[in-house]
Amino acid sequence: MSFTVTRFQKVAAAASIALILLIFVGAIVRATGSGMGCPDWPTCWGCLIPPTNADQIDVNKLDIEKYRKRAARHGIDPATITRDSVIKEFNPTHTWVEYVNRLTSLPLGLLTLATFIMAQWQWRKRPVIPIVAALALFLLGLNAWMGAQIVFSGLKPGIITIHMALAILMLCLLVFLAWRGCDDPWRLPKSCRDNGLAKIAVLLFVLIIAEGVLGSQVREKTDDLHKSHSAAPRSEWVGELEQSPTYLIHRSGSWALLLASIMFFVRAKKNRTGAKVLECLVLGIVLSQMCLGLILSHVGILPIAQVLHIGLSSILVSALFLWILGCYQSARS
Repeated sequence: MSFTVTRFQKVAAAASIALILLIFVGAIVRATGSGMGCPDWPTCWGCLIPPTNADQIDVNKLDIEKYRKRAARHGIDPATITRDSVIKEFNPTHTWVEYVNRLTSLPLGLLTLATFIMAQWQWRKRPVIPIVAALALFLLGLNAWMGAQIVFSGLKPGIITIHMALAILMLCLLVFLAWRGCDDPWRLPKSCRDNGLAKIAVLLFVLIIAEGVLGSQVREKTDDLHKSHSAAPRSEWVGELEQSPTYLIHRSGSWALLLASIMFFVRAKKNRTGAKVLECLVLGIVLSQMCLGLILSHVGILPIAQVLHIGLSSILVSALFLWILGCYQSARS
């Protein structure tokens, strides 16, 4: 069956890709410990374009009172916070990594806004499209606000997990828009609902989301280790993480996820759904995630493994969610 991709679908798909790219860049920020590279927002060190060395920082543009309030929230004597002490924290690499992260959000913002505007012409045919597009735009604004709160809170635990969860939710909305924004959306054959395949797919999706939330909490613990054990080799961090129930549940849950993904792939192959690319992608990424997890737990907390572990999860969610949408459409047909 042939499908014609509309201009609206192309824009929504581009927004989805932009968000996946932003998740990868955000993972680089966390893996390199650059989350506070720009200690203020929306400017960076008081500038629209950040400095490359400390001598370029205009101390008069720094709101020291905000720094002192942040220090007080973390149990630090505000009196010890001065302009000189703040400037000593300047790290050009961290600053520019975080700045690139902010720049990467610009195309996502423009594409999400364009998706919302183009969706308004679909009220009569598909009223769900403008509603979902509005939700995606709302989540974009909410996550931008959350980004500011992360900076102002000094990477407070919990906020980062919510920030990531909102990004994944927005990704699902954009994938839905890219799929549904035409008269005849792509769908799987009705056989995809045979033998419990659809239920396995939904179970696998739930496991992926749960593992993602737990993984983000593990990352928060890794961020804490980066602060408290910066002098120790990253290979030693695993021993600290193994004392955390969250880490142990996350590690054990990965085996359940692997089993569910194998069951999903085998059942899908038997049913000949015609979505072999998506099904191979799902299994391939799950296997890759298992390998990356083994590297992180047995070799050490390597930054490149952290980045791939987080970034690939966004592609995994997109691929499986698209498959589920196609299966749902086949049931309606």
